[in-house]
Amino acid sequence: MTQKLSSMCFISSDADNARQAAKHLASLYGQASPEDADVIVALGGDGFMLQTLHDTMDSGKLLYGMNQGSVGFLLNEYREEGLRERIQAAVEHHIHPLEMTAVDGEGNSVHAYAINEVSVLRQSYQAAKLKVLVDNRVRLEELICDGLMVATPAGSTAYNLSAHGPILPLEAPLLALTPVSPFRPRRWRGALLPNRVTVEMVVLEPTKRPVNAVADHTEVKSVQRVTIRESTKVTARILSDPDHSWDDRILAEQFLY
Repeated sequence: MTQKLSSMCFISSDADNARQAAKHLASLYGQASPEDADVIVALGGDGFMLQTLHDTMDSGKLLYGMNQGSVGFLLNEYREEGLRERIQAAVEHHIHPLEMTAVDGEGNSVHAYAINEVSVLRQSYQAAKLKVLVDNRVRLEELICDGLMVATPAGSTAYNLSAHGPILPLEAPLLALTPVSPFRPRRWRGALLPNRVTVEMVVLEPTKRPVNAVADHTEVKSVQRVTIRESTKVTARILSDPDHSWDDRILAEQFLY
């Protein structure tokens, strides 16, 4: 980040430590409104950071997070001193979210964005049965599973990794298509797709095997069809310390054992 930094807006999760940190930092560095601030500084955990990314998406605002939660994968280390200098030296990442269109049994469409992943998940005791298309071409006539997701590089270390999906470098022009507990075909472990494609999941036997669709925090019940593509227009802007950038964090995850 090379532009002049003159004002910051400190926001926090509802956790007491995050609130106190935001109040203290505002007393040290001043508090601008979200509209007037050059940078929004988010204090909390990964869930709060993800929600703030959604709230600032396509606003042009820069977001710098500091961990006041547990894991803090999306956030920088919390330190009070030299914050202006840290933000000035930070590395900027542009995140293009996934755009989900989910159609329910009555033909209603719900549109939502996802920074991490879009997933379809079984709603009952019976496994989901899905047809999978990529750019209108059927790739799987029938997949029986607990769920299926499309994950971004930014989200590849989240739910995708827990489902044994691949970790993707942040700048890789790829999406991960990852099943959750696949039953048939049993040996299918997913696919890597170019980020320009459109993925469509058609729910087979939707009455007998109901399925929900989830885009980060947005859930749609009893869907019939879900279409997923990476947005080329909507952008979230996030800053990370150069000695602990998102690229470094994602790379480090590949060497954990």
